[in-house]
Amino acid sequence: MMMKKLLLLLASHLAVLVVGFGLGIYALPILTAPPAPSAAEVHAHAAQAAFKGQFRRDLKDSDMLHWGEGELSVGPTAIALMGEIAPGPAYKLYLSREFVETEADFHRLKPGMLRVGDVKTFKNFIVPLPEGVDLARYDTAIVWCESFSQFISAAKYR
Repeated sequence: MMMKKLLLLLASHLAVLVVGFGLGIYALPILTAPPAPSAAEVHAHAAQAAFKGQFRRDLKDSDMLHWGEGELSVGPTAIALMGEIAPGPAYKLYLSREFVETEADFHRLKPGMLRVGDVKTFKNFIVPLPEGVDLARYDTAIVWCESFSQFISAAKYR
């Protein structure tokens, strides 16, 4: 009887630890994110955009924890999103020559992609473009989680 109580106590504490760890992984990026750019800042970048696209929640590898939605503006100096992406750690923005909506496609095409930079906010973002990027060489922007190799979202902009 004592052994059963001990095992139940151990199992319940382990379950709480696992749930707490999972919630911490989810909440930490939200708590440590810098302030999101304002709508006015995003609109200013959108006004200079050469291309536009849409992040949608209904892509093949998007799910309840990995998604994005909103209008993407691709301009001469930055890529901006007026919308939201699911929170998570170590998000990176990539440009691809082909549309991607699965993790398998991302891994297959990654050698030919351009890593633009870090996505640090989850409601609206502006990511500066590296100097000399030829936007016409690419047609898709992808948000990817480096920490967990997870596809978040993609938008075909050209």
